[in-house]
Amino acid sequence: MQNVQARTSTGRKPRIAITLGDPTGIGPEIIVKAIASRKLAAHCDLLVVGRPSILRLAAESAHLKIDVNALKSIDEWNPENPCFQLNDRVTVACLVTGSEEADQAVEPKIDRRGGQLAFDCLCTAAHLAIAGHVSALVTAPLHKVALLEAGHDWPGHTELLASLCGVEDYAMMLYLPPRDGDNSVDAQSGARHRGGIAGLGVVHVTLHMALRDVFSHLTTSAIEDKIHLAHNAFLRIRTAMGNSDRPRIAVAALNPHGGEGGRFGDEEQTLIAPAVHNAVAAGIHAFGPLPVDTLMPKAAAGAFDAVVAMYHDQGHIALKLLDMFDAVNITLGLPILRTSVAHGTAHDIAWQNKAEASGMVQAILTAARLSHCEPHALAAKRLCP
Repeated sequence: MQNVQARTSTGRKPRIAITLGDPTGIGPEIIVKAIASRKLAAHCDLLVVGRPSILRLAAESAHLKIDVNALKSIDEWNPENPCFQLNDRVTVACLVTGSEEADQAVEPKIDRRGGQLAFDCLCTAAHLAIAGHVSALVTAPLHKVALLEAGHDWPGHTELLASLCGVEDYAMMLYLPPRDGDNSVDAQSGARHRGGIAGLGVVHVTLHMALRDVFSHLTTSAIEDKIHLAHNAFLRIRTAMGNSDRPRIAVAALNPHGGEGGRFGDEEQTLIAPAVHNAVAAGIHAFGPLPVDTLMPKAAAGAFDAVVAMYHDQGHIALKLLDMFDAVNITLGLPILRTSVAHGTAHDIAWQNKAEASGMVQAILTAARLSHCEPHALAAKRLCP
């Protein structure tokens, strides 16, 4: 995906807002490293939403030559000028957001000031996207406990964004973009397989909840909704790549060995199989329920575009084992486009110049690549070709 220069329907490069995230974590570092990598200028114009002083501190800590242009209003961001330029120094625009007290919240520990800043940045960026000022938003990590200590009781970005956008049907999709060239083998590491020509996605039926609560939230309707969201997401991803083939959606079983005909549980028969049947009847190329231990190797080898997982760790662990740092989080079901890195604040390495920024690069490139689609293209849950 890196070799494709994305353009919006207006012919301009996509304009993408990046939230600073929780400043106590690695968000500021991976943002400045991604910008300094100089892999993004051909694909998009970037606007960081957050605290300019924290960005400057992150650049200094990472020994990077980055100038930060502080903006008081979105109106100061001139669409005719790029938000960063390739010269001796890189310049990035930053829309000043949050309170000054957040500037002191850079010690790598849970801090309500960091939680509040992450909340403020996300709300501001979401409203910019809703209003059409930016084509997409990319989010740096927040810390859920810090968010709660700041008075915001949300399980994470996904649920908060759904509320801000006023939608009830949504899903998290972890996505591995295809590699340049042979997608089956990484030339440097020798690692094999991370999906087919369009990459690989994992869409979750249930998300941020205790494992004991998963069973009460699994319904045939919820599973069917996520199958449709996965299908529509890959219709758009394939279209963005110039490939109109029908996506292949695999649906994971819940129980070991797919329940062994009901011996280890009957959710496959009573909940999941009916959802797959309904999706197939609606024209979706869906398969399942399939035991996830054998399903994921097949998906990684390119047999499927997306896997619908029943709960958080069923999907997260398998996909991150394939390539944690290139994984991108895409929120499906929103009227706006949002991508994110697939990792957390990583307090153990924050502000030590140790963070890997490839996930942020991929999240930005993926947002740029998908920005030419209509904003609602990843939202409609029952829009079949």
